[in-house]
Parts: sequence; structure tokens; C-alpha cells
Amino acid sequence: MEVQTGFSHGTIHRIISDHLNLKKLTARYIPKQLTDSQKAERVRICKENLEKFESGAWRLCDVITGDESWFYHKHIGRKLSNSAWVSRNDPPPTVVRQSPYAPKTLMIIFFKSTGPVFIHHVEREQTIDHRYYIDNCLEPLIDNIKRQRPTCGVQSIKPHYDNGRPHVHKEVSNYLESEGITIIKHPLYSPDLAPCDFWLFDFIKQNIPDQSDSELLHQAVSDFMNSL
Repeated sequence: MEVQTGFSHGTIHRIISDHLNLKKLTARYIPKQLTDSQKAERVRICKENLEKFESGAWRLCDVITGDESWFYHKHIGRKLSNSAWVSRNDPPPTVVRQSPYAPKTLMIIFFKSTGPVFIHHVEREQTIDHRYYIDNCLEPLIDNIKRQRPTCGVQSIKPHYDNGRPHVHKEVSNYLESEGITIIKHPLYSPDLAPCDFWLFDFIKQNIPDQSDSELLHQAVSDFMNSL
């Protein structure tokens, strides 16, 4: 629109929102409405974590955040295409859902401020429980960190992920404690506080082309992550 009209982005936005009385909505899935106590716990945990960074007890460069997400081999609609300008009383845009039978691969990604640390794709029909998570994700992740930081070790790293069942299992906590690793607390039902959920996964999906199989998808994700 800027090219077609010659107007600046700000002018176009004012015309659309103020004069045409339109607003931009993005159709998104909202996982859960939080209770007042859950909201208060969010604030408490965030303040506690922030204080540790501000005091120097934790460093941003030591944070490794990770999660898993389904990546379809072929995209029929990306998050940006779910946005639309609508009148004040119009319903939000609808979203075309992928077929449950469409080819897809579950990817598990861990990254830090300097880039990706570990990328793993789960084989078809494989169930992810705490044992799989330890053997196929955490142990290789820790090994990678030890190779990358041979003099620092892993004691200073701070893993951060959501409260999925495999993530919070007692054996997972015990394994990380045995390595001298402290987990960053994450409040319940808070994907907006997990970088993988509120930024990374959508960003990757918007920028990688369609792929024919899991191996090519894994390579495409790895190449894109390494280019950031």
C-alpha cells in the first residue's frame, strides 16, 4: 500500500484505523483463561526470575530455552495470512485448519542467545514420555553444551521450557539436578512467556519452504536456525 499510494506506513495506518474505523485482528488459538490466582503466580514467578537477572545471579547468555511443535510438510495458511482488517462489529477472520492426515513432523528445538543448541525430529508414531525426553533430548543437549563450553561446563546454564508432562517429570528434574543444572521456573498456561511459542516456531514456519519428508524438513529448519 505504501508503494501504491505514496503514503507513509503511519499515515496509512491512521487512515485505516481512524477514518475507516477498521481494526486488525489475527485469528489465534487461546489455550486457557487464567484465574486470578494463576495470574498472581505469573507475576510472582516473573518478578523472581527478573530479580535474579538484574542482580547478576543469572545471565541471559546462560539461558537455553526449548519446546516442541508440529511442522507440516506443506503449509496451507500461515499466521500472517490469518490477519485481516475488519469493521468494529465484524467477526474475526476464520482459519483453515490442516487435515489431521496431512504429513507433519514433531520438531524439538533448543536455542540460546547465540543460536541453536540442539534440533531433533521425532520419528513417526513415537511417543514422547519423560524417558524419551531425557535420552533423546536432554542428554544430547547437555553433551552439545559440554562440547561448546569445555571450560565452563554446564552448571551455569539455565534451561527454560513450559510445563508439559515430560518436562516436569520427577526423573527429568533429578537428571538435571545430577548435572548441577537449575531450571528456570515457568508459570502454568503461559505460552506467551515461552520464546518458542510466542516467537520462534511461527517465525520458522513463516520462512521455510514446503518439504517432502521429515529429513528434508529437519535440514530446512536447521539451515534457517543457523542463519539467524
